[in-house]
Amino acid sequence: MPKAIRDVYGQTLLELGGTNPDVVVLDADLSGSTKSAMFGKAYPERFFNMGIAEANMVSTAAGLAAAGKIPFVNTFTCFLSTFGLIATKVLICYSNLNVKLGGAYCGMSDALDGASHHALEDIAVMRSLPNMVVLCPSDERSTRAMTRWACDYNGPVYLRLSREVYPDIYDSDIVVEPGKGRVVLEGSDCTVFACGIMVGKAVEAAGKLLTEGISVQVVDIMSIKPLDTALIEDCIRKTGAVVSAEEHSVIGGLGSAVAEAMAKLDVSAPMEFVGTNDTFTESGNYNLLLKKYGIDADGVIRGIRKVLGRKKG
Repeated sequence: MPKAIRDVYGQTLLELGGTNPDVVVLDADLSGSTKSAMFGKAYPERFFNMGIAEANMVSTAAGLAAAGKIPFVNTFTCFLSTFGLIATKVLICYSNLNVKLGGAYCGMSDALDGASHHALEDIAVMRSLPNMVVLCPSDERSTRAMTRWACDYNGPVYLRLSREVYPDIYDSDIVVEPGKGRVVLEGSDCTVFACGIMVGKAVEAAGKLLTEGISVQVVDIMSIKPLDTALIEDCIRKTGAVVSAEEHSVIGGLGSAVAEAMAKLDVSAPMEFVGTNDTFTESGNYNLLLKKYGIDADGVIRGIRKVLGRKKG
């Protein structure tokens, strides 16, 4: 049975703490929610609750990294990519320090707390920072693999994490390679480039459309920065139609990254963007919010139908 992404992340931090004494964990008074409390209980001497002081927390992590530690910084995504941004930019990225940022409750997964706690701009923010690697897991196994890879990698890493249970995409352990995406479903009529929860939604959409004779290829862009431009080019040349799908604004996120890659590669295809459309979201049930803002399988299907109509035209 699939597990919540936050639980997998917390358990993996705990495991890393047992094998690497240089791993330290910081949290902004949300360790019960981010699940970093698992690490704190086992290794209290290496766990730091910094209180509601995100900028100070990130600054402290920079100092710990400069002293040779491997700090994992944890708080809700909406706070990490805003209050923690100045320290992330001028201390961590500028000096290329070995800090790992765990952005919990990405997208609208902190559903009932509304627009102030939803994070729909963090991909745009984090991928614009020099030296930052941006990874977005799509299920339990990719979460575990990305967290372990981040620990071994020497440099800044942003992990885009959710509080939710994601459906299983991978049926066995995977190896994470930044700059590499994965084709999770072959198809010939259209390619959906997706990340996070939208990988599963895209697979669901592809299954529904297959009954109509429409063949959809689904690609997990688990590494948003660096980006797998070679795979993107291959998919565009193969299917000639593109949909991006993300639990994020259509401005500056995965879709923008794919469109930028298309321009640089000088390959063209009709493209549709599935995500929030320059709007604040609201409080409510998570699944109903996804449906309202078109970030579900039906939203992906609408995008595919639109792009296929333009492809034929």
